[in-house]
Amino acid sequence: MRTEAEYKVMTEGALAFYLRSPGQIPEKLTEAMEYSLMAGGKRLRPVLLLAACEMAEGSPEEALPYACALEMIHTYSLIHDDLPGMDNDDLRRGRPTNHKVFGEGLAILAGDGLLNAAMEICMTASLRRNDFRGLRAAESLIRHAGVTGMIGGQTVDVTMEGSVPTEELVSYIHRHKTSDLIQAPMEMGLILAGCGDAEIEMGRRYGEHLGIAFQIVDDILDVTGDPTLLGKNTGMDGKKLTWVALKGIEAARRDAEIHIREAVGALENLPFEHGFFDELAYRSLDRVF
Repeated sequence: MRTEAEYKVMTEGALAFYLRSPGQIPEKLTEAMEYSLMAGGKRLRPVLLLAACEMAEGSPEEALPYACALEMIHTYSLIHDDLPGMDNDDLRRGRPTNHKVFGEGLAILAGDGLLNAAMEICMTASLRRNDFRGLRAAESLIRHAGVTGMIGGQTVDVTMEGSVPTEELVSYIHRHKTSDLIQAPMEMGLILAGCGDAEIEMGRRYGEHLGIAFQIVDDILDVTGDPTLLGKNTGMDGKKLTWVALKGIEAARRDAEIHIREAVGALENLPFEHGFFDELAYRSLDRVF
């Protein structure tokens, strides 16, 4: 298997190509879409997808369009999250947010454009295959990003803001707003490699627990993090239902560690070498951005 840095380089090199692959796009829309898509970041989701596929002896090169589509959907969600009607942020990845540069109208369309381009890229790649793996991978992405997944979590996050946090509500938000889009790459990578349902479920559970831990750490960093390292403002979650608001910082750290152990344990019975994923999970606990 390759290193995390190598998977990230693969993704960076392909994003601009796949963004333009559907055909001619209005210049200003392309500029707004590329502004957020090419702004860097961890590229965690495409890295997970490519690594899961290669771990299971699939081709990461064949998985690359799906990885890029996944990152486009993640980026669209960030553009929309930053809008005044959502989180009203003015800084993302160390730069002004999309709507601060292009205006709210074009920012909304840039997010819409990335979502629809992602779907087109997935469908085009799937039609070129001689099996159903591409369609299954696309279905996984659509489901996890949709109304029972990420959008469902975002909805509860927005509509319940200011409410008294309960474990049920906060767990729902974390499991869907964040974790669903980390479960997706694990499912998709293993599907594209031709794995069976049991193996795909192990990967999904890894992504579920990693995603919940990831969001808990995000909640902690919103209180304790350095905005310079994070590339975004801190203290933005004051009225949101977060794990820190529910349990406090120290208990939140302990819960994040529990979920990381659950994530690693989910892969114990996989018939593949999974040290890459164990290391990535434990490292995510100590991240500063």
